[in-house]
Amino acid sequence: MTSLASDLVGTDSTDMTVEPVGDSPRERRRPALSPSRANDFMQCPLLFRFRVVDRLPEPPSAAAARGTLVHSVLERLYDAPVGERTLAAAQAMVPGEWDRLQEAEPRYAELFAGAGEAGSAPEGAVQEWLEGAGNLLGTYFTLEDPNRLEPAEREMFVETQLEDGPLLRGIVDRLDVAPNGAMRVVDYKTGKTPRPQYQGSALFQMRFYGLVLWRERGEIPKMLQLVYLGDGQVLRAEPQEADLLAVEEQVRTLWSSITQAARSGQWAPRKTPLCGWCAHQALCPQFGGTPPEIPEGAIELTLGIAPEAAAS
Repeated sequence: MTSLASDLVGTDSTDMTVEPVGDSPRERRRPALSPSRANDFMQCPLLFRFRVVDRLPEPPSAAAARGTLVHSVLERLYDAPVGERTLAAAQAMVPGEWDRLQEAEPRYAELFAGAGEAGSAPEGAVQEWLEGAGNLLGTYFTLEDPNRLEPAEREMFVETQLEDGPLLRGIVDRLDVAPNGAMRVVDYKTGKTPRPQYQGSALFQMRFYGLVLWRERGEIPKMLQLVYLGDGQVLRAEPQEADLLAVEEQVRTLWSSITQAARSGQWAPRKTPLCGWCAHQALCPQFGGTPPEIPEGAIELTLGIAPEAAAS
């Protein structure tokens, strides 16, 4: 998951996906690689640097915040007894969960700030946005009946150390375990099903989780399932050992590239259609910008890798 939104290399203990946090003081964890940040590096090494090493703040996204809200409701929905996990109950949780998320992450208040009187959020805009979250929950109930499910785990933290490789870390939205022990890994997506040419990153994320569970539990998950609430589609894959070994090799190769970039200081920008959604264009050489100097000690702190100048 993306906990809402959504992680690769990081050291943060409260957000295992290691989203940018600016200057906020956080307790540090051992550097690790998560699927979201791995995808960042594959998309653009400089974006990876900005998010992981520089930890540059990014403005909150309405879509990402709504995703976090829906994830939160779906996690808490399973606290209710069987028979009470209804759409009405889920939708009734939305306002309270939104208040709780704003309390936990004050930046969410910026989403609607300045649109109403005295900088307050107009009630109609907030209500419409919350209704959008309720509609996504409605789609979920067309795909699964939560009264027929009893997840073994929700928002499950997973971690494994690859031999002679990086520590892998992430959060699984839901893990279902059948009576025979077969595991199903479920991830909720509040967007629409990506076009076939863009499905690689989502499948990588799920196989990444499959690899971590295999290494930690000694058993390959029977099913990897992506639930897209934006258009009511479900993508399923039954991983084979060869699939997970291929992902492990991909992760090792990726970590080697990250290590090389960290040691050399060469974080090459890569221009793609996704640049239009990047919050850091003003600092990107592809758009005439200049990246900031990397804070002293930041690479070793966030990645556990000593730059060549420091190593020498």
